[in-house]
Amino acid sequence: MNVPMGRRERLLVFGGLLLAGLMSSLDATVLGTALPTIVGDLGGLDRLAWVSTAYVLATSVAVPLSGRLGDLFGRRPVLLAGLAAFLAGSAACGAAPTMTLLIAFRVVQGAGAGCLLSSMFALTGELFEPRERARYQGYSAIVFAVSSVAGPLVGGLLTDHASWRWAFYLNLPLGLAALATTLLFLRLPKPKGRPRVDYPGIVLLGGAVTCFTLLTSWAGGRYAWASAETLGLAAATAVLLALWLLAERRAAEPVIPPRLFRDRSFAIACAVAAVGGATGFGLATYLPMFFQVVGGAGATESGLLLLPMMAALLASSSLAGRRIARTGRYHRLPAASMAVSAAGVALLATMDTGTGLVAAGAFMAVLGFGAGLSQQVVLLVAQNSAPPRDLGAASSGVFAARMVGTAAGMAVFGSIVSGRFAAEVGKRVPAGRVPSFDDAVRPEVLRTLPAPVRDGVAEAFAHAFSVLFAASLPLLAVGLAAALLLRHVPLAERGPGRPGGQPDRPGAAAREGADG
Repeated sequence: MNVPMGRRERLLVFGGLLLAGLMSSLDATVLGTALPTIVGDLGGLDRLAWVSTAYVLATSVAVPLSGRLGDLFGRRPVLLAGLAAFLAGSAACGAAPTMTLLIAFRVVQGAGAGCLLSSMFALTGELFEPRERARYQGYSAIVFAVSSVAGPLVGGLLTDHASWRWAFYLNLPLGLAALATTLLFLRLPKPKGRPRVDYPGIVLLGGAVTCFTLLTSWAGGRYAWASAETLGLAAATAVLLALWLLAERRAAEPVIPPRLFRDRSFAIACAVAAVGGATGFGLATYLPMFFQVVGGAGATESGLLLLPMMAALLASSSLAGRRIARTGRYHRLPAASMAVSAAGVALLATMDTGTGLVAAGAFMAVLGFGAGLSQQVVLLVAQNSAPPRDLGAASSGVFAARMVGTAAGMAVFGSIVSGRFAAEVGKRVPAGRVPSFDDAVRPEVLRTLPAPVRDGVAEAFAHAFSVLFAASLPLLAVGLAAALLLRHVPLAERGPGRPGGQPDRPGAAAREGADG
């Protein structure tokens, strides 16, 4: 018999979840500044990109699959399995003697991270009632925003003053603390009935996500957009996705139930999450490049220049959570997010070589504030629209939509920047002295160029980024149009802290109070 969890136990478990989220998100970026040193120690320069790609790939596959497994077998075993895999992978990565083994262990670590992330989102939905949940999801947003900035800084400090291996060993005390809180305090009712695992759906969805992740990682970089490799990955993604959709219609317990998408709120939440991922995190990936090439900033300095954007994201996410906790109203926040983000992107499109750091910081803050307004609200919308048996699938589905949007945005935006730079640099740099795109984004190469060439490169990049920001405005317009269709569905009272323990689905009676 399960004893209902008290508030103290729920807060302790949530603290462990924050540690798990911090570890998993930090390890996606912490090695960025350590990669040259890793190559010096282990060799394998030709496989260097796989150190990061393997982790992201495994995480992308594990998030939707582990979310559904949590629905079928319970959150606790999935969270424990994720912690065990992440800790084992971290210890093995820290001790890896070769590049090949490091990449293999990063796959194990990434699979564990996917379980941690899906458990974090779903458990927050089960531990707290919706009004209270919005506030705690805001704390989760703080963890992800901090890790995105702190990752490269922590990796650089550990590499310079200890060893890159400590970027992995640092996870061990944090993970053990999260493991202890889970074992001691997490008590949830076990799902009833005998679960039926959708093995075809798992294989097909895993294959589609793998092909899509490789497509977005390689297209426009390692392989040209029109190359056989890129077209083959695109075709494989489309075919596997179509087969998965067909399989899900016949599955007894599908990985992501098609019935979720018949709910307008869930479909809109996924659309807004994808647009927000592309225009928020996707654009943020390239902003340091702008400051390095156009403004002449160093690698660490360019990362610190993102702080206004992250601070604004944290502030707006916190404000959104407090507003929902106070009023129970949320349905206008995604539309406000898209509108404010569009204003921020339009301001960023005006930047050129003469834009000062204060103005650039203010423009980024507007974009960050807009991104934060929907950061966790879309997750709340999805969880509020899903029945309890689909809570993990709904949570993971929205997060997967955000990851897909981010990955697609990074690929397309990178292609826009490199393409526009190639078209503009020849007009601004004397013939015979035009650097390649790869050389132009390397500060150590830029410093060796004559001043007129550096100035021409900076102007070409500034123009390319203006085109990039302008190109993202139609995407935000689509997100705004979708968000305006969102109706207000009253937040149902659910969570293990309530007398009933397991939550009930928001029913038709709740929907009768919806307004447009």
